[in-house]
Amino acid sequence: MSVEQTSIEDLGRELGERIARTPEYERFEEAREAVQRDEEVQAKIDEFEQLRAEFMQARETGQATNSGLQEVQAKQDELHSMPVMREFLDAQDELTDTLETVNEAISEPLAVDFGGEAGGCCQD
Repeated sequence: MSVEQTSIEDLGRELGERIARTPEYERFEEAREAVQRDEEVQAKIDEFEQLRAEFMQARETGQATNSGLQEVQAKQDELHSMPVMREFLDAQDELTDTLETVNEAISEPLAVDFGGEAGGCCQD
């Protein structure tokens, strides 16, 4: 392994450690833990996941209905309106915005989207 490669890996680790110390990441972790500890939110998540799975199965068999979709959306809205879940979603959005800014900063000198389309194939 080259010295340059080790240096790049060290920079990557340092970047990860610095991101983990940002207010956005700390808020996200606190909100995630709050969601995990909240039994009422966990029950609503389970209800939503069950209803969504049933709808997906109905869609695969051609038996899905518009009212079924509306029921899934209503259950999701109910879940997302819970204060603990709303805080988690807001914190997640804020962290995503921060990580996108970091992605842009990394990608700029490379002339590729580091976090997106940095594949091995030619792209127009």
